[in-house]
Amino acid sequence: MKSVITMLFLFVATMSVAQKQNVNLSETSQVTTFSDFKISLTVDSAEDIESKFKLEDIKDLLNKVDEDENVSFEIICNGNQMSNGKKSRLSYNVNGNSDNIKDFLKTIRKIRKGAINYYNNRQ
Repeated sequence: MKSVITMLFLFVATMSVAQKQNVNLSETSQVTTFSDFKISLTVDSAEDIESKFKLEDIKDLLNKVDEDENVSFEIICNGNQMSNGKKSRLSYNVNGNSDNIKDFLKTIRKIRKGAINYYNNRQ
């Protein structure tokens, strides 16, 4: 009886090990990449620019962008209502690359100054 149980145990163990192992270890992962980074700001007054448009905030955002990415900045200045019923608008736009953030920020500084001058001079 002891030998029958031993033989049965060896038979079951052999059959368990001999079975084909069907383990699928392939794993799918998705990588999200950005190809362009654009900041667009719409303002109605010079006070809006001074309160909403902080260069340090933009600098922090640009520091998080990967290398060699296209970056764009746009500011849209809403003006007074014209005779045709539509509001006047002025927009400034600059395009650049994340490899040259220093010059890009320098241009944004000039755009900010120009937008403030637009509101100060139209009155």
